[in-house]
Amino acid sequence: MMNDSMTRLAKTLAIALLMSYASQGWAEYSRSYLDAQPMKRIQTAGVEIAYRVIGPAEAETAVLVMGLGASHTVWGDDFVRGIIASGYRVLLIDNRDTGGSIKYTEQDNPVLWWQLLKYRLGFSVSTTYQLTDMAKDVIHVMDAVGLEKGHLVGASMGGMIAQVIAADYPQRTQTLVSIMSTTWAAHLPEPGRQSTDAIRDMAENQDSADKRAAFMKKMGFHSEAIPRQVIAILRAGDRSEAVATIKAPTLVIHGRDDSLLTVEHGEHTAELIEGSKLLIFEGMGHNIPDAVRPDIISEIAALLDANPVLVK
Repeated sequence: MMNDSMTRLAKTLAIALLMSYASQGWAEYSRSYLDAQPMKRIQTAGVEIAYRVIGPAEAETAVLVMGLGASHTVWGDDFVRGIIASGYRVLLIDNRDTGGSIKYTEQDNPVLWWQLLKYRLGFSVSTTYQLTDMAKDVIHVMDAVGLEKGHLVGASMGGMIAQVIAADYPQRTQTLVSIMSTTWAAHLPEPGRQSTDAIRDMAENQDSADKRAAFMKKMGFHSEAIPRQVIAILRAGDRSEAVATIKAPTLVIHGRDDSLLTVEHGEHTAELIEGSKLLIFEGMGHNIPDAVRPDIISEIAALLDANPVLVK
């Protein structure tokens, strides 16, 4: 029964992601520009992490970290080109279990039903890897490209990873942009609380579900990573205390129509980080729609422009 619960949780998150990205404003999605850029890899403690560096070598660097089950290609060409056009170099990371980075198998998983039971009872869970491991991966890539301080931009789980870096490695963090993310505080609405109807509709329309799943694969989602990354999020638990220590200039971006991590998640993040700016976009779900992308890029560029890395 517990294993079924864990499976349902992973499927709920996967379908909610699929509905958000495949249904809302991604008509212009392309990754051909990203795919044409050289891919590099580093090995650290037996873990291979893939990354791309794009843009002027002399420019300050925005470090982009994507979310649950997603490779860096999910950012899409237009978002990345927009950041570069704003005058910044971009460092794109494939989290563990996605894209060109190390992949894990089902045999690497802890016993999921047992971990979920421990989580529900308030005990620490065992994981294949943790959010802190993924944060260290980002730091190791920054080291590999000689980046002492970066502008961290994270979406969804990538926002959680960026928050961990900003809290644990403040000396490496110039600014923080947390997009459609969360502190995972216990009082916040459960993820996907508004996704029931969408999940039922998809179950009744398998052709539509198959098309959306194919689109998600094209974007660069790795559904097999989702259960392991869900457990990593559960292991991290409520990070409110750590998030409240973040001192870097911060922009919190959330969608009014986000049904996976509802707007309260973004509001709570902004409440905890002193001096942060909260932007809530109408018509934005758990994605970055074409219609709001230019405004989001403009706001990110304004934060970065106002907080340049000081040259020693």
